[in-house]
Amino acid sequence: MDVEELSLGVPKPILDSLPDPDGDAAQDMQQAVQGLETRLNRAITEADTESEAAAYVVDAIERLEDHYEKYDEFVPELRAWGQSPIYAIAWRNLQGDLILQLQEYDWLAPHIDRERNLRLVEDGIRFGKR
Repeated sequence: MDVEELSLGVPKPILDSLPDPDGDAAQDMQQAVQGLETRLNRAITEADTESEAAAYVVDAIERLEDHYEKYDEFVPELRAWGQSPIYAIAWRNLQGDLILQLQEYDWLAPHIDRERNLRLVEDGIRFGKR
């Protein structure tokens, strides 16, 4: 299987939104993204087919979506307690951007849609059947 290796990064606008763009939070984000990239590329390399590789990526996308929702829920909660939600907003935005970065790979995009649709009906439920 010959597919393009994934290359992910933390967008500069997200880093610039942090109170200290070179501080611990920025380094944590970069390490988290590097770890995700490494795990995904390893799984893709070990996969036998593009579909199998895409399944690993869809797992990651679903985790990123869950994290996005959790960080999004923190924003109003932090505001209610009079705290700045800037870090929650930055992490939420990073999750969304990583999803977009993954969907931009031409070889991966059709497989992602197919895998997600398969997961919708995996439990045997067919739409339109009663």
